[in-house]
Amino acid sequence: MKPNDVLITFPELLLWFPLLSGLVAFFLTKGNAAKRWSLWASFITVIIVAVSFLFTGKDYFHLNNVSYVWMPSIGSSFALMYDGMGRMLCLLTALAFPLAFLTTYKTTYSRPNNFYGLMLLSQAGLMGVFCAMDALVFYFFWELAIIPIYFLASQWGGEKRIQATFKFFVYTFAASLLLMIGIIYVYLHTPDNSFSIHSFIKAELPAGGEKMAFWLFLAAFAVKMPLFPFHTWQPDTYEQSAAPVTMILSGVMVKMGVFALIRWLIPVFPYATTQFTGIVIGLAVAGMVYASCIAWVQDDLKRLIAYSSIVHVGLMCAAIFGGSRSGVDGAVLQMFNHGINIIGLWMVVELIEHYYGTRKISQLGGIASSSPLLTVFLVVIALANIALPLTNAFVGEFLMFNGLFHYGKWTTAIALTTIILSAIYTLNMVQKVFYGSTNQLTASGAGMVSKQAAAALTVVVIIILLLGVYPRLILDLTKDTVDVFMNRLAGL
Repeated sequence: MKPNDVLITFPELLLWFPLLSGLVAFFLTKGNAAKRWSLWASFITVIIVAVSFLFTGKDYFHLNNVSYVWMPSIGSSFALMYDGMGRMLCLLTALAFPLAFLTTYKTTYSRPNNFYGLMLLSQAGLMGVFCAMDALVFYFFWELAIIPIYFLASQWGGEKRIQATFKFFVYTFAASLLLMIGIIYVYLHTPDNSFSIHSFIKAELPAGGEKMAFWLFLAAFAVKMPLFPFHTWQPDTYEQSAAPVTMILSGVMVKMGVFALIRWLIPVFPYATTQFTGIVIGLAVAGMVYASCIAWVQDDLKRLIAYSSIVHVGLMCAAIFGGSRSGVDGAVLQMFNHGINIIGLWMVVELIEHYYGTRKISQLGGIASSSPLLTVFLVVIALANIALPLTNAFVGEFLMFNGLFHYGKWTTAIALTTIILSAIYTLNMVQKVFYGSTNQLTASGAGMVSKQAAAALTVVVIIILLLGVYPRLILDLTKDTVDVFMNRLAGL
């Protein structure tokens, strides 16, 4: 429970404000009212997260933890904790939405009140996932984050969006079902019949039952990351969804799975983790190489970035299961960095598609001559995507590879080949799309980057350079969370 003198905690505020803002947006049917409302609401959410960083010391616990009796008959409490990793991911979530809204501000969507209302409901769900400390609450917000995406992906997007959304629905519905089965199984073995994360960690599971539950949880999280071979929904969904939906899916939602490995999977199933570490790392590394090769031959910018995302998430997963401090630090840092970088890439692709009407690499070229400003933004973001030193991704990838090296030298050597492949397909894309001669389609680029989009891309570039020089802003924030996780691993 929170103290009587605390009216509302930050976790509650980050849940209720986007939730209520989304509900209000559904009723704003005139003109651009829903768009403007949602943009300002997303700015206020960023401010709330920023203000939360000002409270430390004795105020920290009172303002960042809350627990209400929710369903006492089954031992479930509405428990939220706003720890370092949660704050970092809530910050990423808060930033992602105004970046997406600004980039697409000149895009008109049919039924904008429904579109922006669903977007904000998804934001509320994401905030809940990153703060939940009760398994049922975690599951509730997991679904609240995903369900609006079903409607967003199916109603706004490309010509094949229905087929892509159906595949997305099948994968995520099956994953959610497996997760619920796993939660109920662990709950039945808790010492005090509670859904609290602390009770789940203390659950007395038989060896065979722990292994089964481990795979139930892992399958659910692997679909969301996505981890090879549970990834096949991802390229189609990213390709067919509207740009803001793709940005949230790729930049934030995949972090739900990575986050859940650290918060739930490994602490709750320590024995099974030691048994299956090699299999999970093998799948992650195989997926990295496979996705890199597929990305190399893509002609569609969205599909190239989609496969690139699989590579980065696979490395995070492998580093976490590697079990070293540097690997876990790198993975936590990279959750934020990858989110910023991949959103930046989607922003550039959206501007290109909106202006030229195509995402095909073979149909583009010479954009640097017609839009030098967009080229500067893209080059910085692309270099961050391949982890060039002094960009934000360099430190995270260095730490992850260092951690993976302690697990296995040959595994690391195979994973390192993806750095070369990433540089090849990323730089090849930059060269073909932005350099060389212009053609009839790309001869003009004036006005491609609106003031709103330029502001959003500037924020992305500043974050890339700032965290490239001073990554301790994130590492210090998440230190306590990683300490708790590593202490848990040390007890295995």
